Amino acid sequence: MSAFGTEVRPGYEIVANWLRDTPAEILTQRQHEAELLFRRIGITFNVYGDAEGEERLIPFDIVPRVIARPEWEKLAEGLRQRVTALNMFLKDVYSKGEVVKAGIIPEDLVYKNPCYRPEMQGISLPHDIWVSIAGIDLVRVDPDTFYVLEDNARTPSGVSYMLENREVMLRLFPELCSHHRIAPVENYADELLATLKSMAPRTASADPNVCLLTPGPFNSAYYEHSFLADKLGTELVEGSDLYVRENVVYMRTTEGPKRVDVIYRRIDDDFIDPLTFRPDSILGVPGLISAYRAGNVTLANAVGTGVADDKAVYSYMPEIIRFYTGKDAILNNVPTWRCREPDALKHVLDNLPDLVVKEVDGSGGYGMLVGPKADKAKIEAFRAKLKAHPEKFIAQPTLALSTCPTFVDEGIAPRHVDLRPYVLNGADGVRIVPGGLTRVALQEGSLVVNSSQGGGTKDTWVVDVASPKVAQQHQQQQSAPLV
Repeated sequence: MSAFGTEVRPGYEIVANWLRDTPAEILTQRQHEAELLFRRIGITFNVYGDAEGEERLIPFDIVPRVIARPEWEKLAEGLRQRVTALNMFLKDVYSKGEVVKAGIIPEDLVYKNPCYRPEMQGISLPHDIWVSIAGIDLVRVDPDTFYVLEDNARTPSGVSYMLENREVMLRLFPELCSHHRIAPVENYADELLATLKSMAPRTASADPNVCLLTPGPFNSAYYEHSFLADKLGTELVEGSDLYVRENVVYMRTTEGPKRVDVIYRRIDDDFIDPLTFRPDSILGVPGLISAYRAGNVTLANAVGTGVADDKAVYSYMPEIIRFYTGKDAILNNVPTWRCREPDALKHVLDNLPDLVVKEVDGSGGYGMLVGPKADKAKIEAFRAKLKAHPEKFIAQPTLALSTCPTFVDEGIAPRHVDLRPYVLNGADGVRIVPGGLTRVALQEGSLVVNSSQGGGTKDTWVVDVASPKVAQQHQQQQSAPLV
């Protein structure tokens, strides 16, 4: 939907009517109420490196992002294909390495990757599942084309916002929501728990015991950890709550030790077991990897999945998908120059003001250059970085990202968005809750949607598209604004 034009995308008809008929002061009031709800709920995050150490709200925009059901079905098909290929890639590079032997991806890009964990080489995981929770970031560039911006295969965050955004919309705008057939997201926790239990070791009981392992309350995503543990009905534990005896993991409880079968871990690889990785870690569980290697506990996601998050590895995903599935990628990558390659580096250096440059292991919108928005000094600083360590960077064109109508101080205005659907991959198949987390760049013209960089979120509606006649009848039935 264009905020200023006359064309309305399928599915947006009722939202367009609502925005046209609802007074600005009512929208302002509802936006304020939404902020109060989020503060009452306590849904905050911390920004690492923030001198004030202040907990922040992620801004929430009350105008939903709408995706028509036929569009979503095509996206879901591509997401299933991609996560399946990611899982096959990880299983392969930690065993036979056929994708490297076939020359699909350079050997050093995998085995010298900082996120590659040699300790996982040869481990047989329960049900061969490496990536059980994936967050695949998508951007739209025209009415028919979505690109995958990046793959998050370690500990993708943000799903609590997806769930709370829907809850707030239902509370503030029940009439508007009732005028659409919106696919539910409320069942995400049930789907996640079913996925986790399906991956339990074969030695587990018929009703596997699942817990969520958090670094603790000082982690920026701690709210989400506690939120998800509550929704799952599982224990939220820190490393000190668990111990390993004879390669079996136990949880300390008031009723005595209780065996743990599946750990949904939100702790990075480096800190998860001081006996295997960083010996100074006080966040992990000593001996956990031994129990893991023995097949007595499942970790979701598996240790070592970060090699698939690498943005240089990302650039090979079309070839990786074709290698493992025998089919072309349904969802395309953003065209990418690998700065480790001399010809690509020359092109990037010659065109820095027009490109987006990212660190291969970067995240959160940090360590990147948006050429068209950068001043000369920043461009020259990045030029020096590229010349010194070209292997640490990739570059991409500045895409004409799609915009969604967004309620800002000036009223309704277009703002750039991306989409992070959450894909669950268990022993009993792939599950995808329709929609995901839409992130919005609230600054006019900005392409950076990350919350740590001032971005906000929207509720994402996957809707059944009514025929033009039915949509017209809906609009005629609205004799008053939906407020």
